[in-house]
Amino acid sequence: MDFAHLALARDPHDRLGLHRTDDAWLEDRWTRSGARVLVVSGTRVRPKDGALEWVSADEAPDGVRVLLGERDATTWWAVITGPEAAKEEQGQWFPLRGLLALFQEQSLGGEQAGLAPLVFHALGLAEWHWVTRFCPRCGGTLVPRAAGHELVCEQCGKPQFPRTDPAVIMLITSGAPGSDDERCLLGRGAQWPEGRFSTLAGFCEPGETLEDAVRREVLEETGVVVGDVTYFGNQPWPLPSSLMLGFHGRALTEEIRLDDDDVTEARWLTRAEMRAQAEAGTLVLPGGVSISRSLIEHWYGGPLPGSW
Repeated sequence: MDFAHLALARDPHDRLGLHRTDDAWLEDRWTRSGARVLVVSGTRVRPKDGALEWVSADEAPDGVRVLLGERDATTWWAVITGPEAAKEEQGQWFPLRGLLALFQEQSLGGEQAGLAPLVFHALGLAEWHWVTRFCPRCGGTLVPRAAGHELVCEQCGKPQFPRTDPAVIMLITSGAPGSDDERCLLGRGAQWPEGRFSTLAGFCEPGETLEDAVRREVLEETGVVVGDVTYFGNQPWPLPSSLMLGFHGRALTEEIRLDDDDVTEARWLTRAEMRAQAEAGTLVLPGGVSISRSLIEHWYGGPLPGSW
């Protein structure tokens, strides 16, 4: 199967990391004809005519210049400004989560999908700049360095670097693999509307392996005990700063106990039940750009109707 979530990272750009501290090189690339810039107001960007708007360096406003890298012989940048433009033009600027539908509408084969890794890079750094205002050691002022990829304290000199939080997302199954009676476990979040379900997920804790994080999160959220855990794949998910690590897990128990406030409903579903409920609209699954959808359809064995 061709998994839709992979399209968001299938064609990575050359991040040109070795050039981030070369001011002369950076200025030359900035002024070169053809450089493209994504303007970020706070943590939001503005689509125009159904596509993200990339401007020339001459058209870009003042702000923190972030070197994203090179793709298709073009140097790509972001400029992070204050949130004023997004506040003044409400409804025109969107955070990354609001752009996922745009990528999906492009059937993940058009230009917008090809630029998705650049957008994830830009908005992930914008989120980091937004929340990292002061030095965590002394409270001093931070200034950007390394083409936006480092913040240095003016008072004590300690550098800060972008952080990515590992999060596990898992499809748990029970029963004979591949049989008509095999079932998978899906959950509904506390804030989600009726019928919206997804795979379970959670963050890895300090000192914990990814496999143990899978087992702990499933147990905490549903009371189901998990044994074998196998790796499936991963997806950058800077919403605001995560890397989603996908797994399959085999359940040792099937009784569901909802003791965690994050999950208000959980179901075991056979493939036939999943298909019937998805067609009826009583089961609404995650969109195609999510690794959750890939986990579900990989287990199911093909595409399913409907999505968030």
